[in-house]
Amino acid sequence: MSRYTDSSYRVSRRLGFSTLENGKELAKKPFAPGIHGNKKAKKLSNYGVQLQEKQKVRFMYGLNEKQFRKTFEDAGKLKGVHGENLFKLLESRLDNIVYRIGFSTTRRGARQLVNHGHITVNGKKVDIPSYRCKPGDVIAIKESDRELAIVKSSLEALSKRVDFITYDESKMAGTYVRYPERSELNGEINEALIVEYYNR
Repeated sequence: MSRYTDSSYRVSRRLGFSTLENGKELAKKPFAPGIHGNKKAKKLSNYGVQLQEKQKVRFMYGLNEKQFRKTFEDAGKLKGVHGENLFKLLESRLDNIVYRIGFSTTRRGARQLVNHGHITVNGKKVDIPSYRCKPGDVIAIKESDRELAIVKSSLEALSKRVDFITYDESKMAGTYVRYPERSELNGEINEALIVEYYNR
C-alpha cells in the first residue's frame, strides 16, 4: 500500500481526529466527509476501534502500512512497554524531528525538506525521512539553505517547542536531547489498542 497523499483534512474528518495535531481540520466541519457525513455514525466493533486507532497514528506520522508494521515489530524488540516504544521510534524519525524543531509546520512538509537535501544530521546531509535519530544528534538546516522562506516562516509561526528538543537559533540547529516521555505526546491515542490490533 502506497503512502496517502490526498487531503489531510479529509482523513482527519473521517477518523474524527486531528492528524495535524492542531485541530484545524475539525474546526469548521467536525463530522465525516461525504453526503452522509453529518449523520449519526454506526457503532464500531472491537476490531473497528482497534483499526481506527492504528490508522490515527499511521496517518499522523505519514507512514504507509508496511513502514508502520515494521516500526511496530522493531518496537517489540525493545525493553519496556510495546506501545510506548512504538511512539519513541516514531518520534525518532528524522522527518518528525524536523517538524518538532519547527522547520516545517507539518510532517509532510518536513519530509519534503529532508527529501530535497536541505537537512543535515551531525553535519552530514541526510535525505532519508525514515532515518532514525538518536539522543544527542544535532539536526540542522544545511548552511546554504538557511535563507529558505518556508523555513523562516515556519519558525516564526512556532509557538512552543517540545521539551525533548533544544534549539540554537544562531546555528539553525536542534538537538534531540532524549527520547520523549509518553505524557509529552498526544493524549488522544490509546496505543494499547494498536498492540491488540497487531496481536489479534
